[in-house]
Amino acid sequence: MKPKPNTQIANQSELFGLVLSGGASSRMREDKGTIDYHGVPQREYLYRLLKEVCDDVFLSARESQLPTIPHGFNTIVDQNKFKGPFNGILSAHVVHKNMAWLVLACDLPFMDSDALLQLIEQRNSKKCATAFANPKTGDPEPLACIYEPDGLEKALEFLNDSNYPSPKKFLMNIDISLIHPKDELVLFNANSPSDYDFVKKKLAERESS
Repeated sequence: MKPKPNTQIANQSELFGLVLSGGASSRMREDKGTIDYHGVPQREYLYRLLKEVCDDVFLSARESQLPTIPHGFNTIVDQNKFKGPFNGILSAHVVHKNMAWLVLACDLPFMDSDALLQLIEQRNSKKCATAFANPKTGDPEPLACIYEPDGLEKALEFLNDSNYPSPKKFLMNIDISLIHPKDELVLFNANSPSDYDFVKKKLAERESS
């Protein structure tokens, strides 16, 4: 296991990890957080990755999912008073107001420790957020991102003033730091059965190489 980076240098806030697993997963036709790519449900795999590099970690989940989450996993229940993908992120912010959050969607099967360390080591806590950049568009990836406390306060204001609750649009209109991942595949979202097949094939190729 790699050493946990010091997240409190240069007056940075503590860094908590959050796995967003409360989505409906309609395109995949099964809960994306419970799909097994690495020998355990994907939400648990990401949770364990974040445990290596964050001060504490939580699963964001719907209340109906709580019986399916193993004992010992910290959870934050989606409050359902925020719009769209912000629901899990801001539900966590309300519970721990002064914390920065490293947020990961549960559908990132190629995410790994090296990518998380890259994001944390290049974190700029003076900005509102530090996000990976989409390798094709250059746009910020809101669900592979470190949100600072001040940035999340601005997100609350954004939601109050906007009818389009897009975290990406929010990040594109505030002061953030963009990081280009060394391995572009870590940002691949597995959202459909065909995506699942691609991931399993790619992981098998990596294991055999």
